[in-house]
Amino acid sequence: MHIHILGICGTFMAGIALIARAAGHEVTGCDANVYPPMSHQLAEAGIRPIEGYDADQIALAPDLFVVGNAIARGNPLLEAILARGLRYTSGPQWLAENVLAGRWVLAVAGTHGKTTTSSMLAHILDAAGLAPGFLIGGVPLDFGISARLTASSFFVVEADEYDTAFCDKRSKFVHYRPRTAILNNLEFDHGDIFADLVAIETQFHHFVRTIPSNGLIVANGADEALSHVLARGCWTPIERFGVDAGWQLEPDGDGWLVRQVGQAVGRLHLALPGTHNARNALAALIAARHAGVPPAVGLEALAGFAGVKRRLEARGTVAGITVWDDFAHHPTAIAATLAALRARVGEARLLAVLEPRSNTMKMGLMKDRLADSLADADLVFCYARGLGWDAASALAPLGGRARVLDDLDALIAAIAATARSGDQVLVMSNGGFGGIHERLLAVLAGLTFAADEAAASDD
Repeated sequence: MHIHILGICGTFMAGIALIARAAGHEVTGCDANVYPPMSHQLAEAGIRPIEGYDADQIALAPDLFVVGNAIARGNPLLEAILARGLRYTSGPQWLAENVLAGRWVLAVAGTHGKTTTSSMLAHILDAAGLAPGFLIGGVPLDFGISARLTASSFFVVEADEYDTAFCDKRSKFVHYRPRTAILNNLEFDHGDIFADLVAIETQFHHFVRTIPSNGLIVANGADEALSHVLARGCWTPIERFGVDAGWQLEPDGDGWLVRQVGQAVGRLHLALPGTHNARNALAALIAARHAGVPPAVGLEALAGFAGVKRRLEARGTVAGITVWDDFAHHPTAIAATLAALRARVGEARLLAVLEPRSNTMKMGLMKDRLADSLADADLVFCYARGLGWDAASALAPLGGRARVLDDLDALIAAIAATARSGDQVLVMSNGGFGGIHERLLAVLAGLTFAADEAAASDD
């Protein structure tokens, strides 16, 4: 079958493309914005996206169009598909019908940590010899790809609450029908499609309704919003973490002691810093146990977990200045990421570089929380181009520690001029951010070269 994917460079749709290719389908696709790491994955798979959404792509005559949720009415290609009555479906529906049916699906849901927790879970199952398939909204370093299809009956999917497609405004995860589900946390996000937190809780309740009575829900017992969701009805056994009556983490030297209802289970050691990552690991450990992996095996696997691209990933060091990349784009995630990096680097200066790029951030719905979320940073650089609100006013509580610029070249120059040896530069965005990481490293290298030349000429 030939499928043509609209929005193929999105993290989810790129995964669909890789899985469809692995299943033997001919895959083509198109998109308007292309940036790593998904663009690299597609190229390595021999899939070269068409730039734009021209209606003449109809001439490719695929058997099926798969429409990403970034595609809205008015899109020329979508309008042509509808006008001609051609076959189309959404990515989540295609995945459910063609891949997930008949498999043991392990789905990871929550406002934060979905990608890291899904990656941890797939890593544990793989280490246990279960060779799971997976579709994750990022690239686990242990696998080097965001999606794969295997003959295994186990499949790990990052279960996003964002809407499915222009024609299906339910959350993506209602299509997946998991046997094992992680509910990691829940707070307000995606203000472009949800009116309030209650609206998101309703979608999570719909998700809970799809989980069978012989399945398992692994839930954050300390999360009030998740408690509201489960109180609306639950027909599945629940194992909770973060509470005395469930699974717990206890700091233990450079790791964590894992307990279940007070009884020691084992010791968790992670290369990834941060309490939030330890909680992600605990959730993955419990979910893997439901799939038959003993906790001891899971803990051993987690000790070797390498992490995920764009999740506190070191991109390079020049002149003693390290540039980090992280996907954080919500105040809670920003604060957690800064705290994790602070724990790793100690007293070193932290320079936070933020692009408020998500739809929720662009709408200004989180602006009043932004300054507090950046409190752990010594200096803050905010890229404000395209915002509909005053970032300088929002960051005013930080005083002289914050600078707001709307020109990317000027932003890079300001960071380079300010940074000194030993500094940690944390770049946070859910997009490509104009290639700022490599551009900044190049500028720093140029400045170092110039300084070296000057020193040599003085001798």
